[in-house]
Amino acid sequence: MIHRIGLAVAAFGFFVLASTAAVAADALRLATFDLDVTPPIGSHLAYDPVTNHWDLGLRARGIVLIGSGEPIVLCAIDWIGIGNEGHDAFRAAVAEGAGTSMSRVAVHTLHQHDAPDCDFGAEQLLKKAGVDPLNYEGTFARDVLVRLKGAVHESLKSAQPVSQLGLGTAPVSKVASNRRIMGTDGKVRAVRYTACPDPLLRAEPEGTIDPQVSLVSFWNGTNAVAVLSYYAVHPQSYYRTGIPNPDFPGVARFLRQLAVPGALHVHFNGAGGNLGAGKYNDGSHENRRILAERLADGMRRAWEDTKREPIAASDVGWKIEPVLLPAAPHLKTEQLTARLKARDAAFFLAGGAAQLSWLQRCEAKHKIDVTCLTLGSARLLHLPGELFVEYQLAAKAARPDRFVAMAAYGDYGPGYIGTEIAYSQGGYETGPNASNVAPQVEGVLMGAIRKLLEVP
Repeated sequence: MIHRIGLAVAAFGFFVLASTAAVAADALRLATFDLDVTPPIGSHLAYDPVTNHWDLGLRARGIVLIGSGEPIVLCAIDWIGIGNEGHDAFRAAVAEGAGTSMSRVAVHTLHQHDAPDCDFGAEQLLKKAGVDPLNYEGTFARDVLVRLKGAVHESLKSAQPVSQLGLGTAPVSKVASNRRIMGTDGKVRAVRYTACPDPLLRAEPEGTIDPQVSLVSFWNGTNAVAVLSYYAVHPQSYYRTGIPNPDFPGVARFLRQLAVPGALHVHFNGAGGNLGAGKYNDGSHENRRILAERLADGMRRAWEDTKREPIAASDVGWKIEPVLLPAAPHLKTEQLTARLKARDAAFFLAGGAAQLSWLQRCEAKHKIDVTCLTLGSARLLHLPGELFVEYQLAAKAARPDRFVAMAAYGDYGPGYIGTEIAYSQGGYETGPNASNVAPQVEGVLMGAIRKLLEVP
C-alpha cells in the first residue's frame, strides 16, 4: 500500500514538474528600451542646422519579445526617415544588441520634419563626389547606432514576463485629412499640405482616411509593461525651426506616458503618405498642442476600450515576405550620376543622392522585408516608405476577423508609395521628386500583405 502511495506521489510530482516545465517553455517575456536621439546643436536636420533644443527631444523606443524563437524587436524613432544602407545598419545594430537575426527586426521612423535624415548610401555617394553631404552626414547617426545597440542589449536584463495582450481602438477626431483634392476629371487639382493656410482647401471634405488609432498593450499580471499605438497621418504642425522636436504625435505620446506612467509608450506612424492635418491646421503654432490633445484623446479612449486576452510564446509568430519593388521609370543611373558630378543644385534639393542610392539597390535586386507579427488575434504589419492610406484600409478589410494594425515609414528609400491609379492622377506625392517606385508597386505590396495576413 505504502509502495503504491509512493508511486502515486512520485507520479504526481513528475506531473507537476512536467507541467511547470511546459509553462516555463511557453513563457513570453518583454523588454523595453528608450534612448534620446536628439542631435546636438550644430549638426544638421533634414532641412536645417540645429540651433537650439525644445522641451521635448527625440526618442528611439521599442520592445524586444523573448520566448518565441529568436527575439523579435520593434523600434520606432523620431526621425524623418532612415533609408537604404542606413536602414540596413539600424536593423543590424538592433539585431546585434538583442542577440537575434536582422530579419526579425522592424525599424520605423515617425517622419517628423524637424528631425534627422539617415541614408549612408547617399552620404557615400556625396562624399565620393567631393560634395558636402549636409543632412546625410552620418557622424551622429553612427553614434546613435552604438548607443542604440547598447540600450537594446541592456534592456534584456530587465525583461518582464507577459501574460496578457491588450487590444483597443478608437476614432481620432479632427486630425487627419487627405492631402489630394480631386477635380471632376479624376485628377488631383490641389494638394492640401500638412499646414494649409488656404481656407478654401481647408473647407474641402476630409477625404479618404483611416480615423482609427489602434493600441496594443502587454501586461504582466495587472501591470501594463508597454503600449504600442498606431495612427496614420503626416505628423507636422509646423517645422523648419532649426529645433529638433517630435511634433504633435510626440506630444500626444508624452501625455499618454504621463497618464499611464508604468508602461513604455511607443508610437508608430501608419500609412499616412497621402494624409496630413491640413484641413485642421493653418500652420498656427498653437495647433501643435490642439492636434496633440486630439490624438491623445483618441489614444485614451482606445486604452479605455482595451480588451485583454491571455498570451503565451506559442501565440506569437513572425512572418517575412521579401519584395523587390519596381524602380520609378524616370530614375536613370546615367542621368543621376551626371547631375551629381555636375553638382546640379536641383539634384540636391530633390534628394537626388538618395534616389541614386535607391536605384542602385534596385538594380542590384535588393529586396525589402515586409513583415507581420502575430500576437494572438492581432496582426501587426511593417512596411516601407511613405505609404498611401489605401494599403492600410485594404489590409484591415482583408482580415475583418483579426485586429490589424500597420506601421509604415520603414525603409525610407522608396519615398512615397502610391496606389497604381494614383500615378495617373497627378499630384505631388506620385511626382518625380517624391516617389521612387513605379505604379506596379501596388501589386507587389498587396500580394505580400495578403500572404502575410493569410487571406483566403
